[in-house]
Amino acid sequence: MTELHLWLRHEARTTERRTPLVPSDARRLVEAGVTLTVERSPQRIFPIEEYEAAGCGVAPAGSWVSAPDDAVILGLKELPDEPAELPHRHIFFGHAYKRQPGAETLLRRFAAGGGALLDLEYLVDDDGRRLAAFGFWAGYLGAALAVLQHRGRLAAPLTPGSKEELDDRLRRADGDEDFTALVVGALGRSGRGARVAFQVAGIDPTCWDLAETRDLDRPALLAHDVMVNAVLATSPVPPFLREEDLDDPARRLRTLCDVTCDVGSPLNVLPVYDRTTDWDEPVRRLRKEPPLDLIAIDNLPSLLPRESSTDFSSALVLQLPEFSVGGPWGRCLDRFHQACRELGVTEGESGND
Repeated sequence: MTELHLWLRHEARTTERRTPLVPSDARRLVEAGVTLTVERSPQRIFPIEEYEAAGCGVAPAGSWVSAPDDAVILGLKELPDEPAELPHRHIFFGHAYKRQPGAETLLRRFAAGGGALLDLEYLVDDDGRRLAAFGFWAGYLGAALAVLQHRGRLAAPLTPGSKEELDDRLRRADGDEDFTALVVGALGRSGRGARVAFQVAGIDPTCWDLAETRDLDRPALLAHDVMVNAVLATSPVPPFLREEDLDDPARRLRTLCDVTCDVGSPLNVLPVYDRTTDWDEPVRRLRKEPPLDLIAIDNLPSLLPRESSTDFSSALVLQLPEFSVGGPWGRCLDRFHQACRELGVTEGESGND
């Protein structure tokens, strides 16, 4: 295996407690000959001592900016706004290939520094299936929060916890009324997670996927009390909800959770809101009468940081030893170059190609 130096960075987002690599899997990589540096982080669910015990080097939070040139920077969510030039190869969820707000700025930072983005969303096998994903937990938490909100039991601000604690709150209590629920994108990872959460809550949801959305029955959609959108659109499709649907007097829909959170993208299937919600204010009221509440949090799995990190890491650790080989990582790099071309970003000279 080609020598690999991975640098696990601290996450800049204060509510991000997940990690793409847990200590037990870090140990596997170290034993396989990977050099692994882990930044200290006050919020990561796993303490730095566990990484030290696994044989990892330790560095201060944010020190990736001065990491050796050959280090591959590993993270999950967005980078801080500085530095303006990014010379390293970075592995994380960049959210920059669907013309999302800020996409061009991020890609220009890589072009200016000669680095590259290996976006985890595009780490796929030969058939295009994701090789490491948080989808199940995103769907699970999306449905769970929708249930709690609909039952009047969702308290803000949200705080991370364990699945056992969440499930205790989620289970049907005396006095809870039945309601109808719809999962769109029910056959994918996120949809499967949403279905499991609804089952824990004692709800048997309606399940739609490609066959049901190809010729969308909007009156049937609006006839449900709760909807969870778990569709990851890869090409433009007619929106599932429009502004006029929200004003339909026959609308029964009261709680909407958008797990996908493609707000600002031309691929957004729910163009009825213009900004996501967050842990401090997880719910936004889109209509007062009849009420319609929106949940659109873009880091849902971080509410179950231990479970979701362990699941994700177990899949990613299988791919990291082959980082310098073609295959999935080569496809990631190709997709980065394609995105730069699509946005008219001119890449500088780089030794990472």
